[in-house]
Amino acid sequence: MAKRLDQAVRDYRRLRTLVPLGPVRTRKDYERAVALLDSILDEIGEDEKHPLAELAEAVGVFVEKYEDEHAPVPKAKPPTVLKTLMREHDLRQTDLPEIGSQGVVSEVLAGKRELNTRQIRRLAKRFGVSPAVFI
Repeated sequence: MAKRLDQAVRDYRRLRTLVPLGPVRTRKDYERAVALLDSILDEIGEDEKHPLAELAEAVGVFVEKYEDEHAPVPKAKPPTVLKTLMREHDLRQTDLPEIGSQGVVSEVLAGKRELNTRQIRRLAKRFGVSPAVFI
């Protein structure tokens, strides 16, 4: 077991040199983490089973924690966030091809269907918000 743990430590250190994976403590850390999250989501594309999907989720958690601490906004569920953005931009369900058909948008807004990584990436880009708000 100790041998495997030693290997895990080496692998983790190597990974940390490739991507800034860890708690977001400063504004600079936050900006790097958001850029990393955007890059990962661009790489994942529409492949929900992509090997980097879990990394995107982990980085999203770090980003979300920083946002909660430094720009506290009442935590809203993704459908609520989307409804708010739609209202602010005067959009209807048919105005969101980033999600899919009007029926799919309706299911997302009703909480019957979760957003996938492709939809999250596209919505974040469209509205200029962190992907973490949809996670």
